[in-house]
Amino acid sequence: MRHPSIRLRLTVVYAIVLVVTSAALLALNYWLLYHTLYNNIHDPTAAELAQMRRAAPDAGSGWDEKLRSADLDAARIAALRRQTLLGTAGASAIGLLVTAVAGLAISWIVAGRLLRPLRMLTATTRRISQDRLHERIALTGRQDELKELADTFDEMVGRLEAAFASQRRFVADAAHDLRTPLAIVRSGMEVQLAKRRSTPEQWRATADRVLTATARAERMLDGLLALARSDSGVIATEPYDLASAAAAAVSSADEEADRAGLAVTCDLRPAPVAGDPVLLDRLVGNLVDNAVRHNHDGGWVEVVTGRGDRRAVVSVRNSGPEIPPAAIDRLFEPFQRLVSGRAAGASSTGLGLAIVRSIVHAHAGTITATPNADGGLTVAVTLPVYGYT
Repeated sequence: MRHPSIRLRLTVVYAIVLVVTSAALLALNYWLLYHTLYNNIHDPTAAELAQMRRAAPDAGSGWDEKLRSADLDAARIAALRRQTLLGTAGASAIGLLVTAVAGLAISWIVAGRLLRPLRMLTATTRRISQDRLHERIALTGRQDELKELADTFDEMVGRLEAAFASQRRFVADAAHDLRTPLAIVRSGMEVQLAKRRSTPEQWRATADRVLTATARAERMLDGLLALARSDSGVIATEPYDLASAAAAAVSSADEEADRAGLAVTCDLRPAPVAGDPVLLDRLVGNLVDNAVRHNHDGGWVEVVTGRGDRRAVVSVRNSGPEIPPAAIDRLFEPFQRLVSGRAAGASSTGLGLAIVRSIVHAHAGTITATPNADGGLTVAVTLPVYGYT
């Protein structure tokens, strides 16, 4: 069974309130009219009549006549009042009925106007789909609760549109980047199998190319999994020191830094935080790897950790190509590579800073990136200090 609409229920409520209020006002008017109609200012009051009745036996027959006359007048006045009120009761009932009908009609119109934004919201919601997220209510008028609801809905749809666009771009970029190593593997094997005679050296060279391509695909999938895990929120919350994560990340990157002749300096002071140790290791590791790979031979890398004002800080600076300030936001998008870098083409997945940003947000932190005046980048991450989360 279908329940009555909100508009009908509001109409009935408004009409009932109007009729009950009108009936109460009419009853009050009748009560006042009954007690004031046909009053004679020369008539004795009720207190005076009571006093006359007490004094009548001692005052003689004259007082009896006055009492009878007063009682007769009171009875006539009461009868006249009843006749007058009964005579107007029909007109009052008709007026109350007309008020009820008019109240229903006006309440129906008013409820419809009040609920118009909700109907627009419902219609827009029905039209919206994955391919029609550009739809908006765009409600105009004064700022009230319904306009606030419509504006909030428009903002939510805007965020959904941006999220779907980012998802489509992410999937397209991921498919493109994963296709490259798979194409290398397939073409290498097809070429090798097409040869009538293949030497062990040729098979070894093909195997090396296949291993390199599959390692790149593995890094890509590992990065995608890390990004998905960090996007879903912090899984574990444990005390952890970012200084330890930085020391481990620098140690892991030592060999690559030595091959490029990079000067790595560290100032690792305690930076206690609460979070997922695996994700935090990935955060600092990606910052250090990014600084080493997107650098030039003979450059430098600086890693600093510390704490202050209830915030733990890790900062990674590096030399490298100049980066336009307008392009900084693109660095945090998946699969965005602004410069080729020293080893970007061979080992970079384009997910490093995107994963870092996602992990930072999962830990309620902030991240900033600033181009250095002489080239390179400074990335600073701040997280709540352990005990102040």
